[in-house]
Amino acid sequence: MSRRPVFRRLLRWLALVALAWLALTWLAVLAMRFVPPATSAVMVERQLGAWLHHDTSFHLHHHWVPWSQVSPYVPLAMVAGEDQKFPFHHGFDFDSIHQAIDAADEGKRLRGASTISQQTAKNLFLWEGRSFVRKGLEAYFTVLLEATWPKRRILEVYMNIAELGDGIYGVGAASDAYFHQPPSRITPAQAARLAAVLPSPRRFRVDRPSAYVQGRADWIERQMRQLGGPTYLDSRRAAHRARR
Repeated sequence: MSRRPVFRRLLRWLALVALAWLALTWLAVLAMRFVPPATSAVMVERQLGAWLHHDTSFHLHHHWVPWSQVSPYVPLAMVAGEDQKFPFHHGFDFDSIHQAIDAADEGKRLRGASTISQQTAKNLFLWEGRSFVRKGLEAYFTVLLEATWPKRRILEVYMNIAELGDGIYGVGAASDAYFHQPPSRITPAQAARLAAVLPSPRRFRVDRPSAYVQGRADWIERQMRQLGGPTYLDSRRAAHRARR
């Protein structure tokens, strides 16, 4: 029996699987451009972990808040603190990646270079941890998000699924827990404190900020002013669309 027909059938099967994967993932991303995601992969992973370890102390808090009902200082603070080139790049900040690689080569502490688009892709579709497989899938979903969603949608989803405290996901739950007010009333200082804990939201506290968190929040608030306030996102998005 010739191996060639078997090999061709295998290639055909693999091609069909790849096309099905592309179609399903793209349709999921396309749907969530218009439909708010009820949860995220990271939330599901955290909840399942608590159930498996019988952790009755863990409670997940999350509810969706549309862009129009969130203070404009919240997305600005996240961009100022996490990814100031967000309106310009197409999902990847190659300058930051090169700087991170250079720092690692020099033996310095490993620094993150993920953009808000990458973090949204990871939080929404993937799992926590580090591996080449996860990074590859993260890059894949980042490309899908950037190709399918406008920048404002990426930011809207990010601020609704980012972990902002132990079990507190999204600006709606965070505003309830820390400020006891609707997200529309969050001040620049409060928005900066939310963004300040994003590097390690289970370690740092929004409601009882350490000296480090408060110092980072002060720096983020200064960056928000230097970027020109909330109009920074609108003007830069317009410039970004013009270049595309």
